[in-house]
Amino acid sequence: MRIRKQELGDRNIIGARVEARRKAIGMKQKDLLTQLQIKGVDLNASGLSKLEGQLRSVTDIELKALSEILGMKVAELLGIDE
Repeated sequence: MRIRKQELGDRNIIGARVEARRKAIGMKQKDLLTQLQIKGVDLNASGLSKLEGQLRSVTDIELKALSEILGMKVAELLGIDE
């Protein structure tokens, strides 16, 4: 497992949660990318890495797809207590 070289950015608030959940369920980035592509989200490995590192913004379409794939509510990804 590679260790993140850069500190987390401030372009989104879900990246760290996406990465933590992905790792918790034993999913590799390439598997997540495949699932995103099946849902019509065109994202490459660099884009996903930047998303998880909070170095790029996340679209609402990406947020919805990530929620569905990772089995998390959108509010959970956003850190909102319901």
